Amino acid sequence: MQIRKTGTGIMLELLDSQQTLTRNQRKIVFAAILGDMLEFFDYFLIGYVLAFIVGPWHLTYGESAIMLLSSGVGAIPGAWFWGWMADRVGRRKIFIATVLTFSISTGFLALTPDHGWIYMSLFRLLVGFGVGGLYVVDLPLVQEYVPTRMRGMIGGLVTACIPIGTGLGAVFGAYLAPVVGWRGLFAAGLLPALLTLLVRAWVPESPRWLMRVGRFEEARKSLAWALHMNPKDIVLPAVLPEPQRARISELFQHPRSVFVTWIGILGEQCGGYGITLWSTTLFALLLKIPPAEAAYLMIWTSVGEFFGRLSFAYASDKIGRVPCCIADGFGATVGLVVAAFYYNSIIGSATVFWLAAMFARLFSGGGSATIGHYAAEVWPAHLRATGMGSAYGFGSLGKIIGPAGLALIVGSSNVVSPKATVDAILPAFLFLAACHFISGVAFCFGKETKGRSIEEIDTDLTEPQPGLVAAPAQRPRGAD
Repeated sequence: MQIRKTGTGIMLELLDSQQTLTRNQRKIVFAAILGDMLEFFDYFLIGYVLAFIVGPWHLTYGESAIMLLSSGVGAIPGAWFWGWMADRVGRRKIFIATVLTFSISTGFLALTPDHGWIYMSLFRLLVGFGVGGLYVVDLPLVQEYVPTRMRGMIGGLVTACIPIGTGLGAVFGAYLAPVVGWRGLFAAGLLPALLTLLVRAWVPESPRWLMRVGRFEEARKSLAWALHMNPKDIVLPAVLPEPQRARISELFQHPRSVFVTWIGILGEQCGGYGITLWSTTLFALLLKIPPAEAAYLMIWTSVGEFFGRLSFAYASDKIGRVPCCIADGFGATVGLVVAAFYYNSIIGSATVFWLAAMFARLFSGGGSATIGHYAAEVWPAHLRATGMGSAYGFGSLGKIIGPAGLALIVGSSNVVSPKATVDAILPAFLFLAACHFISGVAFCFGKETKGRSIEEIDTDLTEPQPGLVAAPAQRPRGAD
């Protein structure tokens, strides 16, 4: 059927009118899910490798700390750089570039010379630089290919499988490393590079990005591919808008978006990273069980996080992004406060501490499935990846602040894996709870994006903003 109307709105209404995703759209979603899984697989390999080399290499605490934290440090500029580049040169190219960056860098780690902790730290810095970019590129790409009413669920689903990637790293560390050694483990980190073949074969450039830079003929072909249509059945706009360039300085013209995403993600990362850091050690300490058994308990915590992510992904399209982000912060706060005050209590055969930690991770980890795609939705169209990258770049400071803050509270000089004591549980977990509480408060100032197209949000945000909490007028759906 020939489409008679003209304008960018009618082209994208074809997307918004869908009831189900096409096979090609599902390919894009699968590629993004696989990318995030393998991203975290590569990112956490160092934790398993370190156990093999720390003794033979006679590593000091300082050397180990640099190796472990270097990837987190690299992720901060990586998120900023790749997000900005994705708005300038396109989502597809940067998706491929980030995957190649972290997977090839991981592969080079297999060539690390003995006692080469500096070599390893430098390449871990590059791993983090690539990993920091993938998340802020693939989510905008997926969102720009799916209907508005599915954007929250699909965006959340992309991140829901991240725990599977970290679990895959654990399986490789437990079963493959003893056979192929730690170098073989790093060589296996080249596997994500194969993902780029799928992206090149499956995924064309985002039609919304192509429209924004004035490449409408390519946008028509991209949209037709996604919808299984003949490109000739989509009429190009009669009037072409002027292309817009992404400038990082423009971010600060949107103070509400800066405040909500930067502070919200910083608090979530501080608290979430701290929970992950402490839980296994505290399980062993409080329950008086071997570390292996404590690690087994963490499997169930990860399972709870996985279902939490699925639940939050579904809820974001039903009750809204802002309520889900607020629930992330305040729900995790409640769990951590209960864990702090009632850590030595028992309910049936389970400790309150374990149950409370699972509850906190369900909200903290699960809520990440909403925070991720919301962080891309609160910026103008030409700043979507740049804004999301800035938020995750700034928020990644929490990966450093979290363990450093815990170490100061405990009175230990070890900022990577502070030694847990029973006396430290109350102040430490109240610190983590405070981080999540700040995150919840920040998201209270967020503007709801549920049910609003990217174009409607863009119109609101490109109009003058009178203040941090002012709500601009809504734009009619489909307007050009």
